[in-house]
Amino acid sequence: MTRPALLDGDLRDRALSELAAMGWTYEPARDAVSRHFRFRDFSDAFGWMTRVAMEAEKLDHHPEWFNVWNRVDVVLTTHDVAGLTELDLKLARAMTRLAERAAPPA
Repeated sequence: MTRPALLDGDLRDRALSELAAMGWTYEPARDAVSRHFRFRDFSDAFGWMTRVAMEAEKLDHHPEWFNVWNRVDVVLTTHDVAGLTELDLKLARAMTRLAERAAPPA
């Protein structure tokens, strides 16, 4: 499978703006984006992670994430090109969409 190219120029600027509007933070030291998700409880967090895992498999692109009870911290970057690509955008959009469908935290 051909891996995507690094985002650059106007496409990169628009992508970072879109991700910021969805709650993602740019991490310049890693050319990555991160976000903290919070759910009602562990079951909701783990269920969300399971749904995200299926999306990640379809994309052949896997997040760095850390889960404690109702919180999931995520970092997205494309390791084999050392920065942000369209894969990161697709997975961030899917994660955000799936989180919006989950029950709100208590």
